[in-house]
Amino acid sequence: MTQSSRSGRAPSQRQLRVGEEIRHVLAQVFERGEVHEPVLTDPPISVTEVRISPDLRNATAFVMRLGGGDMREVLRALRITRPYLRKRIGERLRLRVVPDLSFEEDHSFDEASQIDAILRSPHVARDLGAAAARADDADADMPDVLDAPDAPRDPETGDGSR
Repeated sequence: MTQSSRSGRAPSQRQLRVGEEIRHVLAQVFERGEVHEPVLTDPPISVTEVRISPDLRNATAFVMRLGGGDMREVLRALRITRPYLRKRIGERLRLRVVPDLSFEEDHSFDEASQIDAILRSPHVARDLGAAAARADDADADMPDVLDAPDAPRDPETGDGSR
């Protein structure tokens, strides 16, 4: 592994584009039922992201089973069908080298629901309510810019005409 690949740099546009294309191919294969593994079709799986190495030789596909459930069987079936999936990627994409595939369970939705639960907890809602009240008080102290006149007002009549 080179120093640049370990440095934690953001993926290049090419990596993002190739990863997205691979994700589309995998999603199409699963959607069309081209893989004849019952574990992969009932309930269906979703390919949420594909991350690809800087040299485009290794790709990690993040998958989740729609409706939840045990992912061990799904990951095992994906490892078995990996050669077939690589072949489909090679047929549909013009790449110098078809990347080696690995599969991981996607935990991002679980993490998002945990964050949502934290934000909806009474303690956080109380703190957010206090912050909103402070913001409302600060807004009340500020002059309303929309009501500011465009032209100077006549002190005697109070209108903009002179």
